[in-house]
Amino acid sequence: MCNGCHGHCCTMPVEIKLSDLIRLGVTDEDEAAAGVKKLSKRLIKEKIIISYRSGTEFFMLSSRPNGDCLYLHPITRLCTVYEKRPDTCREFPKIGPRPGYCPVGPKNK
Repeated sequence: MCNGCHGHCCTMPVEIKLSDLIRLGVTDEDEAAAGVKKLSKRLIKEKIIISYRSGTEFFMLSSRPNGDCLYLHPITRLCTVYEKRPDTCREFPKIGPRPGYCPVGPKNK
């Protein structure tokens, strides 16, 4: 499904979990155990995330001014952290409101 794609899905908002942040290497279990609020403040300041919702325990990953994911290479349009990418990205488009549907289908490319 993704052959020939240029990462258009990587312009959508990405909610991630604490385990994703640890996998990405932007924090570790010790810092997380010390307090998620403090961790979120640091990650917001470093522009890695834009918010944290304690009710859902989701962090919203930052994006570039053009809407691209923070980790999408601007020229190659490939993920720069592919092996460590968040679960949301790993599961797309298998999960979601329309499983198996790519919002940027062949007509929109």
